[in-house]
Amino acid sequence: MDRLTQLLSFVAESPQDPFLKYALTMEYLKAEDMEKVEKGFKDLVENFPDYVGTYYHYGKFLEKENNKEEALKIYQLGMHVARKVRNTHALGELQNAYNLATGFDDDDD
Repeated sequence: MDRLTQLLSFVAESPQDPFLKYALTMEYLKAEDMEKVEKGFKDLVENFPDYVGTYYHYGKFLEKENNKEEALKIYQLGMHVARKVRNTHALGELQNAYNLATGFDDDDD
């Protein structure tokens, strides 16, 4: 059984597990199934908004899809969630991704 098939089976057994849905979305990303990737990220943001791991990768996906404006919104939303759940590591990663996407770099002083 390949990884994608395993993940689909796990999600069917535990449809309310955000980690499994995230893992499935990342597997679709590896397979370059962009439609399923976008659907997976949207599902995570809508149904598991506190799953902070979603926002960085969703933002990067949107940037690669040339949707920078939406990526910035996702980074901002992720920063809000990271503050709410007190995940300073994720907050730092999201802030850095946001800064890079907007062209702001701390090293430009």
